[in-house]
Formats: sequence, C-alpha cells, structure tokens
Amino acid sequence: MEIFGIWVVGLCLILGGNGIVGDTSHHSYRILQSDQTDQPYRTAYHFQPPKNWMNDPNGPMYYNGVYHLFYQYNPYAAVWGNITWGHSISYDLVNWVHLEHAINPTDPFDINGCWSGSATILPGGEPLILYTGIDSQNRQVQNLAVPKNISDPLLREWKKSPHNPLMTPTNGIDGNSFRDPTTAWQGPDKVWRVLVGSLINGSGEALLYRSRDFVNWTKSQIPLHSSNKTGMWECPDFYPVSISSRNGVDTYVKNADTQHVLKASFKGSDYYIMGKYVPETDNYFIETDFLDGGSDLRYDYGKFYASKTFFDAAKKRRILWAWIPESDSASADIEEGWSGLQSFPRSVLLDKNGRRLVQWPIKEIKKLRKNKVTFDNKELKSGSVLEVSGITASQADVEVSFDLPHLEEAELMDPSWTDPQSLCNQKNASVKGRIGPFGLLVLASNNLTEQTAIFFHIFKSTQKKIVLMCSDQNRSSLRQDVDKTSYGAFVDVDLNREKISLRSLIDHSIVESFGGKGKTCITARVYPKLAINTEAHLYAFNNGNQTVKISSLTAWSMKNAKMVPTN
Repeated sequence: MEIFGIWVVGLCLILGGNGIVGDTSHHSYRILQSDQTDQPYRTAYHFQPPKNWMNDPNGPMYYNGVYHLFYQYNPYAAVWGNITWGHSISYDLVNWVHLEHAINPTDPFDINGCWSGSATILPGGEPLILYTGIDSQNRQVQNLAVPKNISDPLLREWKKSPHNPLMTPTNGIDGNSFRDPTTAWQGPDKVWRVLVGSLINGSGEALLYRSRDFVNWTKSQIPLHSSNKTGMWECPDFYPVSISSRNGVDTYVKNADTQHVLKASFKGSDYYIMGKYVPETDNYFIETDFLDGGSDLRYDYGKFYASKTFFDAAKKRRILWAWIPESDSASADIEEGWSGLQSFPRSVLLDKNGRRLVQWPIKEIKKLRKNKVTFDNKELKSGSVLEVSGITASQADVEVSFDLPHLEEAELMDPSWTDPQSLCNQKNASVKGRIGPFGLLVLASNNLTEQTAIFFHIFKSTQKKIVLMCSDQNRSSLRQDVDKTSYGAFVDVDLNREKISLRSLIDHSIVESFGGKGKTCITARVYPKLAINTEAHLYAFNNGNQTVKISSLTAWSMKNAKMVPTN
C-alpha cells in the first residue's frame, strides 16, 4: 500500500473517532482525480476544491501536526458570491482532505459574506481566526472565530465570538474599504497588534489596532503605513524575515537580525516593501515606498493575488499561498463547474543581497516527481528548437540553466525601456535579438501553432548586463475567448558570477516560473486547444542571433496530488 493510502485510512479512523463516521458502509472515501478528457484545464497538483468558485487563501496555519488551508468559497456556483470559508487539511501540503465549511454567513455581522482574514496561534497554542464579515448594513466589520472543540485535531467546527463585531468602520473609515485582518502579533508590552487594510482620503492604509484580550480592540491614531500612490490595500500581510539565516521567522520575532515585509494587494498584483519595525513604538521605517523611484517589488509579476503567508513551526520556514484567478470567460467557468486555483506553496526568504525576497516551491513537491529526463551541455544555435521528450509535458516540473558565452554582444538597453511588461510585448518570443529570446516553450503543440514561451532577453548598459524575463501568452491558444496578456520583469542577477536559470511548474492550465533561482516569479494561466494532455510538448529554444548553451536541464513528469472529500 502507498504511504498516502495508509494516510487516508488513518485519517478515516481519526474522523470516525471524532463522531463523523459511524457505519462506514454509508460513507464513500474516494480520491478526487480530474478527468482530463472532459476537463483538460483542471489541474493535477495545484490545490482546488472539487467544484465551484474559490479565491483568496485565508488563515493558513500549522497546528498539532496538521496543515490547514481556509479559502474564500462559493458553495453554490463557479462565480463569486455567497462567500464562506472553505477548509482543507494536509500532512504534507501536497495531498489534501476537503472538510466541511469552517465559517458560514449566518449572523447579522457576516450575513452578506465571510470575507478574508488570518489565523493567529496564541502563546498557549490555541488558534484563533480574525475575518471580515459583511454585515446586515453591507458594512465591512472584523470578527473573531474560535475552535468549537480544541481537542479535535482537524479543527472542523468553529464558533463565532458573542462579542462580534470586534472592529467597525467608525471615525471616517469607509465601510466599503475596511477588510482583511492580518495575523496578529504581541509586542514587548504583551499587547496584541493587528493590521486591517483600508482606503482613507485616497491613500491605501494598514490600519493598526491593539488589544490586551483579543476581544476589545482600539484603533491607533496613526496607521502602521500608508501610501497615496496605490489605492485600496487588500489582504495586507506583515512578517519578519531573517537577514542572515536561511530559516523562516515567526510573526512575533523582532531583533536586529530581521527586516519586516509589508505586503499589500492592489492594482491586480501583490506588492511588498521592506523595512525596520520598532515594536515599542510601532514605527515602521523604510527606505523605498510602494511604487517610489521605479520600485516594483512584487511577489509575482503575472496572475497572483491576495496572497497570505504563515510560519511553519515544524520546519522553520515561511510559506506563501496566493489565489491564481482564471483568464478564461465566466461562461466557460460555469460550464466547467469551477473557477480559481491556489499557487503551489512557496518558501519565502530574504535574498542574500538583502534587496528582495526569493521564493521557491516547497521541497515536498519532489514526492510527485517521476520519469526524470536530464541532459547537459547542449548548444542551442540561432533559431533552434530542442524537444524535451520522455515526460508528460502537460504535467511537469522542469529546471534549466544557461551559459551565455558572448555577453559582450548584448544589445544596448534604451533608457526609456523602464516597463518590462511593455518591453516583453515589444520584444516577444518571435522577435529576434542578439542574446535572446531563449528559454522554454511549454504547453506547445507538435507544430508549435500553440506555445507559451518563458524566456530571457539580455541587454547591456554602460554599467551592467540587464536580464529581462518574459512569459509570452500571445500564441498560447487558438481560442479567441481567453485573455492572452503577456508578463515581464527584470531579474536581479549578476551574469559575470552566475548562470541564468529558470524553473517552471506546468500543470495543464497554469505555468509558474521562477527566474534567477526565485528572484523573479511569473505565473500565467493558459488554455490551449491543441496542446492538451498527451498532445502537449515541451521544448527549449533560442531565437537570438548568438548561440547559447544549456548548461543543464532536468525535467520530471508529475504525479497527481490526492484530493480526498469527506463525504
């Protein structure tokens, strides 16, 4: 029996031991596997519920040996509405069991929707959830939920505080722009702090609230941070990262060896800044603000929104989730019966140079790999395309690094080329340059009529070499009813000291790409008409004038993750 088979049996015993399963003949524990014949865009190893709409990840946490993921969910349709908190659990962040909904819109303080929020683990180990409710007046208010039975290892039932709502939009706060509380943290004075996203007088703000008992909250006169360049801040996140260690840091930790990340979701992307947080005064000192001086720090430069991190105490790491929305039409979502994915969970660390975060798929992904294919030292001459055969190209993990022997031949960077996404549109995969475009063609048809190109293009200025990374969806599908927006970003890598590398996770309708060992990430949704299932192909390519060399390429087919319903 597989290890996961043992895990499922054990889980069933746990469920039965907690009063869920009586006569097992009346319950079906089936493994959810997508029928790729009828559902070619449904993923195999990215998290999604069996059906209907899903958006923001909520309250991820590790508790008593179990990983919990809550998420915004519509139980009735594949479109947004009727928002509840879905709930699934895992022992490895790869294979999941779907449980009953955790929080439902049933009370005056959340009757019109249970929107996003976060989990906090108290010092004694008890988990709590703060979430935004849409009340009977359609105002956004902040509410508290606690486990109904703390001894239940799966935390299947949650009860709402009789004190709800705990925070309401008063004193100039717009009731339509007051949502998404963060994980709370305690200062040295033992007072709890939490941030709530808002928009006040045209500025995005992280409103700061304090409480001694987690019930009675007082708003600070001054927000932790604000910006007049961003619009409304959704799904804020605030957490420390270590300057010197490769381990993650718990939310409450603050010392001289940490910087604090403030993330806000706005304008369709998840932006972040970094600075020094002083808990004694709740001051947050930064060098560069959101969108200042050309600053464009984002978790991901493609389809990636409303993210949430949590600290995994078991493995001393910080893990990042995000909602990956569809690029298909709402009518197609309704026909398929589902909408929305979660990104594959990523570890988050501060880059060694301290300038940005780096992200990488968590190591548990390796248990899904099979059918390894590898080769080294392959030249890609100008115009060449090399197929990577021997794997299931619609469901794969591929890592490649390139040697660039003629960097001095790179074309000169025009100082006006400050927008990498526009530059990727201008110099797409079919536009020949000196060094680049080169990279991967994923979810490609055998005649390359359909292809999604993830590639690099090298430029030079008087001071340095500049690496542009693009995800080009222009030819991703013959269908005309899907969004084929291309994405781009610069990669902060010194080509005189390191090779340029790319890793792509390919899963039927999603491609998550990591450039420069995770310094730049781009996620795309694609819906090929021809390159589906076994008809999908994977290629390395070079459309630049200069020859590039594949230093190494390794690719794996990926097994299906297990998704288990409880009824």
